Amino acid sequence: MAPATTHTTLARGGIIGGYIRVMDMLSRLSAYLACAMFIAGVLVICQMVFIRYLLGMSTSWQTEFTIFSVTAAMLMGSPYVLMTGGHVAITIVPDALGGITRTIMRLIASLFGLGFCAALAYASWIYVFEALHGEWTTGSVWNPPLWPALLPMAVGATLLSLQYVAEILRGEG
Repeated sequence: MAPATTHTTLARGGIIGGYIRVMDMLSRLSAYLACAMFIAGVLVICQMVFIRYLLGMSTSWQTEFTIFSVTAAMLMGSPYVLMTGGHVAITIVPDALGGITRTIMRLIASLFGLGFCAALAYASWIYVFEALHGEWTTGSVWNPPLWPALLPMAVGATLLSLQYVAEILRGEG
């Protein structure tokens, strides 16, 4: 994954510049992890098809693992998508207005995004700890503990919130 972004990189020094660089690095690392999770999900689906349809054997854990790994990939990849501007955005009004109005509108949108992601991160961490301490399981035939499947939601939402802060500090809203 190239560090290409749709925003201009402002050369910032000090604490703010360091924070932005660290978050960009963490977002890239998170994207690599997301790629690995997605590939694992695809490989397990291939294994499931082989076992079920070519060998005629039943499968018990593959579907659940794939759901967890692909969902985790989406959540863990979201900070990188924000950093590179790969998310879907409707910018007709801000682009038409331009100037300071566009900057203010983008900042307001980023603050709303940050607020939502921070609330999601907070609730996700509570959910993970409840699942861990309550020893919750999935209730399926495989029946693994639930907290490892929930952890990427909390980590991904936290990293996404921190990447929102980096984008706001970058000054591109």
